[in-house]
Amino acid sequence: MKGQAMAMKLLSPPSSLSNPKFAKSLFFFTSYPKGSKPISSSFQLFQWRSKNLVFNRKMEVKACVKVEQKNETELTGTEWGKVSAVLFDMDGVLCNSEEPSRMAGVDVFAEMGVEVTVDDFVPFMGTGEANFLGGVANAKGVKVFDPETAKKRFFEIYLDKYAKPNSGIGFPGALELITQCKNKGLKVAVASSADRIKVDANLAAAGLQVSMFDAIVSADAFENLKPAPDIFLAASKILDVPTSECVVIEDALAGVQAAKAAQMRCIAVTTTLSEEILNDASPSLIRKDIGNISLDDILNGGSGGYSM
Repeated sequence: MKGQAMAMKLLSPPSSLSNPKFAKSLFFFTSYPKGSKPISSSFQLFQWRSKNLVFNRKMEVKACVKVEQKNETELTGTEWGKVSAVLFDMDGVLCNSEEPSRMAGVDVFAEMGVEVTVDDFVPFMGTGEANFLGGVANAKGVKVFDPETAKKRFFEIYLDKYAKPNSGIGFPGALELITQCKNKGLKVAVASSADRIKVDANLAAAGLQVSMFDAIVSADAFENLKPAPDIFLAASKILDVPTSECVVIEDALAGVQAAKAAQMRCIAVTTTLSEEILNDASPSLIRKDIGNISLDDILNGGSGGYSM
């Protein structure tokens, strides 16, 4: 009996549980019940910094989330674990918008008299528009470059030429998967390194209602964008779901790295990068696109197992 008890003890899975901790700041975001207005860029975002509350004239915080987190429940490779929320990246996941974004970037540099190609933007995808444009400017040796001016012009071109409402840039299967998640009782959020103006435009162009999501987290309120985990950690806080119960869906290396840094499971899609490249970031699963992600993939890690 003693030997049997020892064997049972050895077979028992280890457990190390801790909660994520925002060391220097805590965000409080406006939430809304079903049927009411969703979170928008004009709503209040609050950030406590020691003793002061920071506001701008539109009541939006433009600040960096400083975060630290402890290790979450460590997945052993044999258990997928509980899932309570799905965090969707936007460009390349919900919306087929990576190529149009790169084309708009080429247009911005053409107006500056600088010749670039869509491929020049690939290393900077998923890192926010300022980095997306600034990275190419630096690589091309552009000496006089204002990221904010370039970003403003980028949005003007992108919204006018590439992201008109209901223009069909949504990936097939996106709406169905979101609906399946909601019907299963999972919370869903958009967690994007793009500014809110682009998030709203892309969702409208894809025919996805903002009200479908329990939260929209965009780059506007953050200084540290992906591959930093700040956006995903903030989404976890807004949804009131532990990071260990969140699953991220991403297409960019920066996004997969951000999910891993946030101690979240990540399903990567090969809409932008090859499986070989994505494997370097060690996502939990890799699928072709959002239409190939099943509810079983999200809830159980898929029937074919997973890696961490």
